[in-house]
Amino acid sequence: MNTIFRKSMLSVAGLAFAGGVFAGPIAAHAANPAVDGKPVAVAVQSAAPKPQGDQSHITLNDEQTANVKAIIAATKKAGLPERAAVISIATSLQESKLENLGHLGDKNDHDSLGLFQQRPTSGWGTPEQITDPAYSTTAFLKGLKQVDGWQDMALTDAAQTVQVSAYPDAYAQWEQQATDLVAQHWNS
Repeated sequence: MNTIFRKSMLSVAGLAFAGGVFAGPIAAHAANPAVDGKPVAVAVQSAAPKPQGDQSHITLNDEQTANVKAIIAATKKAGLPERAAVISIATSLQESKLENLGHLGDKNDHDSLGLFQQRPTSGWGTPEQITDPAYSTTAFLKGLKQVDGWQDMALTDAAQTVQVSAYPDAYAQWEQQATDLVAQHWNS
């Protein structure tokens, strides 16, 4: 590596570090302003990740809404938070549009079935189990729980790690609708 370039990069890194050291305490005080010695309320941004990219939306029928409720019920039964339900619903929206699909012949990806398009030959369960919304959701959630840091991952990364799809970024487009559905049905 060129010596001048390396020294330049080290100088930039040093300036960035020094700027952070000196600006950090100032920024910390600026983030918590006081008026007449009394703290002023400061808006705090939600820690929930923002949806990535363009978002898709479909209108749900009664069957799809029942499947949303089944996914939420299975998530609660597993003792997992709302974020797990959001990831599950977004995954199901991508995989099946929240329809409990049977075998679709040539239109199907191998032997994929159910809400999450899980495959019996990949060990997800029997065809009867996979087409049971509670079972298939529990199976998906079991896979999700094995993903280190899934709670803080982008939705599409968490879903892809479980599903291993040929279209790994496709899950992101359903995050807003899944978030809205969980907000609507979590306490109902």
